[in-house]
Formats: sequence, C-alpha cells, structure tokens
Amino acid sequence: MYVELKNINKYFGDFKAADDVNFSIEKGKLVALLGPSGSGKTTILRMIAGLEKPDSGEIYIDGKLVNNISASERGIGFVFQSYALFRYMTVFENIAFGLEVKKIPKSKIKERVNELIELVGLKGMEKRYPNQLSGGQRQRVAFARALAPEPTLLLLDEPFAAIDAKVRAELRTWLADMIHKVGITSIFVTHDQDEAVDVADNIIVTNKGRIEQHGTPQEIYKDPKTPFVAEFIGNSSKHENYGVLKGFSMEEKINGALIRPEFVEVFKSDNASIEPYLKYADDGVVEDITFRGNAVELLLDVKGLKLTALRSLERRKIDVGERVKVLVYRLYAFDNDGVKIIENSELAGKETVKL
Repeated sequence: MYVELKNINKYFGDFKAADDVNFSIEKGKLVALLGPSGSGKTTILRMIAGLEKPDSGEIYIDGKLVNNISASERGIGFVFQSYALFRYMTVFENIAFGLEVKKIPKSKIKERVNELIELVGLKGMEKRYPNQLSGGQRQRVAFARALAPEPTLLLLDEPFAAIDAKVRAELRTWLADMIHKVGITSIFVTHDQDEAVDVADNIIVTNKGRIEQHGTPQEIYKDPKTPFVAEFIGNSSKHENYGVLKGFSMEEKINGALIRPEFVEVFKSDNASIEPYLKYADDGVVEDITFRGNAVELLLDVKGLKLTALRSLERRKIDVGERVKVLVYRLYAFDNDGVKIIENSELAGKETVKL
C-alpha cells in the first residue's frame, strides 16, 4: 500500500476531528474522501500533507513513517480549494514558482513548465495573469503547479468547489483523465457524492471523524455497510413504518428503512398490462413532479409514506394529483449491526416488470 493511516486520532479542543482512522490506498489510485461538512475529511487530508499533526497514530507514505517529517519533505503536491495562485505572476511564473524555490536550473524549469502547460491544455496562455483566466483555467494552473516538482502524492482539497456547475462537470472528467495519465497516487476531498462517483477509483466515506466505509463507487452505492452510508449515498427516503407496503413486514430490531427511487415502479392505473401485478402494488398519489433531463422525478404519497421514483420521458405522461399504482421492489433496512437488503416477498421468483 502506498498511503497508510493507522489508528489516527486528532482533537481540536473537545472536538474529535479524527476518531481511530484506519485506511490504506494503493499506488496510482485516485481516491475520494467523501463526507458532509465537519466529518473530518479535510483534517485527514491535512494530516497526510503534514499541515496538521495527529495526536496519536501513524501515517505512512510509500512504506515510510512520516509523522515527524515536515510537509515540505514529504514529496506531496497540494491543490487548494481557492487555487492560491499569485495574482501578480503569469501562468508560466505560477507553475515555475516551486521549482525556482528549489533552485532548479532555468533551462530545466522552462522545459518542465512548458511540458505541464501542454499537458493541462493551456498552450498560448503562458503570459496571462490569473484575473485573465476562467475558473476552470485557474484550477488547471493550480494543478500544473502542484505537479511541477514531480510529487509522489497529490492531495486536492475540494478542488471544484469554486467553479460553476457546467465547468465543474467538465473539469472533473479532465482531472481524472490527467491523474490517470500521469499515474500519480491522488486523494481529493469532496462533499459531493456525484463528484466522488464520477471521478474516484475508490471512495472513503467519513462521518463524525470516523471512516464509515471504503470501497469502489459501485460497492459504496450498491452495498452500503452502515445506515449513514445508505442514507448519505443516493437519493433515498427514510421510513420507520415500511411494513405498510405490500410485500414487506416489520422485522424485529430493525430501526428503519431507506427506499431509493430505482427501487420504486409507478404504473398508470389504466394500464391493462399491470393486471397480473395489481395484488403486489399499492395505491399512491403523485404530489409533485420535477424534470430531471432524461426523466421526471415523482414525489408520491403511498399510505402516508413519501416516496420518490424516476420515470422515463418516453413513457406515458403522469400528472400531479394523479392516482397511480406503486410497486416497491426492495429496500435497505438497518439495525445496530449494519444494513441489509430486503426484497419484496410478493415478487420472489417472479419476473421483474417495467411498464
């Protein structure tokens, strides 16, 4: 493993920002530290960088214990949320700054900076100043500057937070491509689950200073290990009285259930094709409809439960206030030990329907 954190604890006064944190990251992987504000993700990143010191525990980079090694000697590149570019330096000068501090020969600096400018797609902008660049271009400069000294580990703190939504979507795809092209082990902090799923090879979910789960985006989404992960990832609705739904019964020790939109199917009541499934479906009312691009999101009232479902624009139109048939295929139920999937018992062994 290239980066390892073992039993890391960190307090700020009475607040515990890191609570027995343990994880490891393989070389060359792009990993997201994902969690809500105050979950400890930025503190963890800063401890890896050497900008904060853990109260206890060990941090290893490439097999070397770095707790007592200064930030400048850890071989780390850091990209800040605010870019932190020098306003009175050109693109070329900003990227070259770290190399000049290290007193690298000018010919080598020029060669390295030109290589990075080409890599990040800023050819022809070498003489521009930060205020002459877009947010996305400034972030590319910050990325190139972090790579200039050829670090062995790249850390990024909310790298897309200061960029508008459209550019952010484009830039995160670009960043993932660049990091994989360079082959550098990278860790980035984000509170945006879509961003983490789109960009990262692996996701580490943080909550209240603890690591809730570590896995691929698919594993995190499809197989949440804790109630927090199940609720935080995806667009779930939470319910305690899930037993009112057809095909489900309340189980002992279950504290509640989460139902995702993709677990819900909505039928128009006049659809003759649903006749074989009517006994498995509940009556519902459409309370609201939100356009989601290639689909609409329906807010439903089903026996007092508020559920959401997605419906393709290719299917027959459904209106607010319309009475519909609703079938819930499965749900996530959780207790003190974790999360489990409960399937609709009425549908066991039957072919899935999408009408």
